Amino acid sequence: MALTEAERGAGIVRCDACPVLCRIRPGRPGACDRYANEDGRLVRVDPLVLLAKPDLARVAFVEGSDSWRGELAPGILGRGEGAFVTGIGATTTYPDYKPAPFIVSSRHEGVDMVTVVTEGIFSYCGVKVKIDTDRYLGPEQAAVRVKGEAVGHVTTMEYGSQMLSLGGVHHLTGGSKKEGVVTCEALLALCNREAVELAIDGGATVTVQADRPPIVNGTREERMRVGCGSAAIGMFAPQWKDHVDEVIVVDDHITGVLSEHQGGRFLDMKPAGIRVRGRRSTPGRYFQVAEPGLGWGGTNVSDPLEIIERIDPRQAWPGLRLLMVSTTGEHSAWFELDKDLEPRAAEMPVAVRHVVERIAENCEPALCTVLFMAGAGGSLRAGVTENPVRLTRSVRDALTKVTLGGVPAYVWPGGGITLMVDVARMPEKSFGYVPTPALVAPIEFTLRAADYAALGGYASRAVTLEDVLARAGRVRIDENDA
Repeated sequence: MALTEAERGAGIVRCDACPVLCRIRPGRPGACDRYANEDGRLVRVDPLVLLAKPDLARVAFVEGSDSWRGELAPGILGRGEGAFVTGIGATTTYPDYKPAPFIVSSRHEGVDMVTVVTEGIFSYCGVKVKIDTDRYLGPEQAAVRVKGEAVGHVTTMEYGSQMLSLGGVHHLTGGSKKEGVVTCEALLALCNREAVELAIDGGATVTVQADRPPIVNGTREERMRVGCGSAAIGMFAPQWKDHVDEVIVVDDHITGVLSEHQGGRFLDMKPAGIRVRGRRSTPGRYFQVAEPGLGWGGTNVSDPLEIIERIDPRQAWPGLRLLMVSTTGEHSAWFELDKDLEPRAAEMPVAVRHVVERIAENCEPALCTVLFMAGAGGSLRAGVTENPVRLTRSVRDALTKVTLGGVPAYVWPGGGITLMVDVARMPEKSFGYVPTPALVAPIEFTLRAADYAALGGYASRAVTLEDVLARAGRVRIDENDA
């Protein structure tokens, strides 16, 4: 809807960067804080970000290599020459009834290239969160909440990590207005590498921040496990030989028992007769020895002797040396059997303590990983070409490289352009939002100029880097070494 005469007279401008169509008064920003009215002109608040620079042409296209990782050339070149124009600060033409904001032409080692640069508005988006911890965060499929609103759910646990799926169109637009707003705020913060506190139904409260350790129920996690209990037995069995008679590595998933395990058999260790609770899988490997929790090895156990079901007097003997340890080395205890075959706590020998410390040494630092995931479909493709399906096919055929903020995206096989990217590798504050609600993310499509013309692109709208700099106003050159 056009502005009224009174609105124009008051210096109000209309922003058409998203369907909200804000009417912005002089000196004020729009609802998303990304655009403002400066003396009657609609301006982008944030600067256009250039990277200096991933050599897309030479590495990814000229040599036909798929090994490009987004490396940037050292230094900042004068006037951004040779830099890569990102979608950060490029603005958007959503719903893309016109070409993308920047279609940048360049020439690399004799090859004419085009990079189509825009900011996509993503209603179909979310984040996949990997949390390195053995702690029990909550049951699979449990709701994950922010400020009491469901923003996602717990998904499958992976090796030493808990996984969350947050966002998605149903939380952004399919629930209440409050749910959508809270979900959008949480996604925006996570994608911009800020800390967000998540509460899991029936589980823990965890603070997540990209590339930072998780904080579970107020406790900062230090390390992720070296492996399951069975894996720990396999790794360290030779180092325990001659120092122990039995080792039990307590783990929520697979608890390992050395003398029964193949690692102990290989070392000719005799059976110790200590049977742990749970369901025996293969020799020396036990499932379900305890419930999940915040104790030893991700179980609810605070006293490791709780998981011992019985001690067989036909095999055990007084003085038997028993080490119990968790998969991170955070918990450990040394016992010796008395004349009644009861475990008695004793001082751990130095040689055994050394191996426990080695378990901890082999654990990697616990971190949170946040992957932005979105479907780059709909009208976004129309800003690249008049025939959008050709862009989809070009991406699938690896003729077009997709980056977000200059960082290579993983594009899922199958239909559409469904992509993922590690937000920790992107420049700071790469993401914005619109109050529909939806996230705004930079996206760039780079391909040979000839291929761009073949897919029906807006080749006549291509401009040089100098033209971009002249039009952009504020520019920031980022040396992010993604």
